[in-house]
Order: sequence, then structure tokens, then C-alpha cells
Amino acid sequence: MDISINASFLPQDDPEAALAFYRDLLGFELRKDVGYDGMRWLTVGPPGQPGTSIVLHPPAVDPGITEDERRMISEMMAKGTYAGILLATPDLTATFDELQAGDVEIVQEPTDQPYGIRDCAVRDPAGNMIRIQEVQ
Repeated sequence: MDISINASFLPQDDPEAALAFYRDLLGFELRKDVGYDGMRWLTVGPPGQPGTSIVLHPPAVDPGITEDERRMISEMMAKGTYAGILLATPDLTATFDELQAGDVEIVQEPTDQPYGIRDCAVRDPAGNMIRIQEVQ
């Protein structure tokens, strides 16, 4: 089998703030900007990796989700416990310094973890946990 990750999904509740974070701060390319019925789906990805994307979608728009589930998703997003993603960089210190200068919510400064990695954590504008590992 030859399988790769094509896209992962993260909720966003403010498309312009999501673009400012993922495109302008992280340096991802905007690949698609799709609107439908007053909502926007944004697809972003790292330059030079056209086969890997993140779809930033409006939360809780699936027609199979109940009102209680929509409320719970909104509450979890507000707390930053609903979704997250793990990114990688060869220079964590420089990446963290740029994020900190970009006025993002810092969850954890660069730390050597007991399980053998060095990483940090921030939240995107929708509250999603973004962990960034240093990878050589």
C-alpha cells in the first residue's frame, strides 16, 4: 500500500483571523478559499508540500450534528480543547520567537520533553492547540 496524508481538518470561526495566523504568521500557502451559504472553508499548506493541506472549516456545520453537540463544540473551542495539530520545524527557537513576536497565545515555551522531543505549544485564533516539534 502507498498511503499518505492529504489533508487534516481544523475548525475556524473567523476566516480572516485564520488566514492571518496560518498564511501570514506560519507562512502557509492559501490553496483554496471556498464560500457557501455565508460560510468559508480555507485550505492552507506548507510551501513545497503540495500534497499536504489543512482545511480550516466552519465548526459544527455537519447536518447530522444536534444542537446540543453544536453547543458543546462551541464550548470546547472556546476552551481550546476541541482540536489540534502537530507541526514540525528544524529550528524551534527561531520559530517560537517569530510566533511570540506575532502576539499569539503561548501555551508552552520550548521544552525538552521526557519522551525525547523538544516542542512548544500555541493556540490559533479559534483556540486549536498547535504543537510544534523540533525535527532535524
